[in-house]
Amino acid sequence: MLSKVSLPRSLFNGNRLAPTRYFAGAPASFSSLPLSGNKKTCPPRIRRIQYTLEDRRNRPLTCGEVSPRLLVPDHIPKPPYVESSESPKISSEFQIPDSKGIVKMKAACKLAARVLDYAGTLVRPFVTTDEIDKAVHKMVIESGAYPSPLGYGGFPKSVCTSVNECMFHGIPDSRQLQNGDIINIDVAVYLDGYHGDTSKTFLCGDVNESVIQLVKVTEECLEKGISVCKDGASFSQIGKIIREHAEKYGYNVESFIGHGVGTVLHSEPLIYLHRNHDYELEYMIEGQTFTLEPILTIGATEFVTWPDKWTILTADGSPAAQFEHTILITTTGAEILTTS
Repeated sequence: MLSKVSLPRSLFNGNRLAPTRYFAGAPASFSSLPLSGNKKTCPPRIRRIQYTLEDRRNRPLTCGEVSPRLLVPDHIPKPPYVESSESPKISSEFQIPDSKGIVKMKAACKLAARVLDYAGTLVRPFVTTDEIDKAVHKMVIESGAYPSPLGYGGFPKSVCTSVNECMFHGIPDSRQLQNGDIINIDVAVYLDGYHGDTSKTFLCGDVNESVIQLVKVTEECLEKGISVCKDGASFSQIGKIIREHAEKYGYNVESFIGHGVGTVLHSEPLIYLHRNHDYELEYMIEGQTFTLEPILTIGATEFVTWPDKWTILTADGSPAAQFEHTILITTTGAEILTTS
């Protein structure tokens, strides 16, 4: 079982990033993960719309001012990690809700999807990511839910907003969105004891054609990954089909990992989204709930981290895009739970 892997794992991790492989949502070392089989060669890259740094329309990201943490009313139930500044470990328990749990899980996921849709309507030039965070926070708590990122390992905001070259965990701040930006908004909510988790990359104004294609192909990768999911399917099929589709366009798939989600925000099984071989946990099980969240980049996979220890950017300044859904495994396929 994957639970035999003996490295400390946390999806929201404040430590300095050293390895080039890490979990979706947070960094971690893959050095001790068991791999088997022969290394596969990559097919030739085709049909990519070329992008160079000369195509960049806006300046590289800089850290803006981060406003104080927003308050959540006392009557709203909060997940256990809120009172701790340390990042929770990934739970070894697979998320397989019972019939009542499925109803609650679907409600949390649908709320997350509605919040994400609303957040997307706010994406336009001159809007700050802090304004998006405030709007998300307000909608979540008015729905009787808790914004899952808030307080997770000390994360200071209610949503992640990752702009342009930011791969993930962008902290909302005073920076205004600019014409030509792309922004991934990652929404997770905790409602009635269950988490729903989803994200999407939005276009802001007039975006470069090559970046539009990156966003489009990333969403297609998510759809293709979901298409191979069903009871009894091998987890390795997910990374295989995602990587194959990305490589047709010359894109790199970051070695992030999806995760089980339900009564806890992050649990096993760990969902490899790049080409991989079967691990000790080989097959999907009917009733499992987990996320798929591929991240593609136009350029290199090297990264840098800001002093806030959260914001992760491509080292070469090239753009990155991400899409995420929470799904439920069925006998015939996968039901996408994070649809509004």
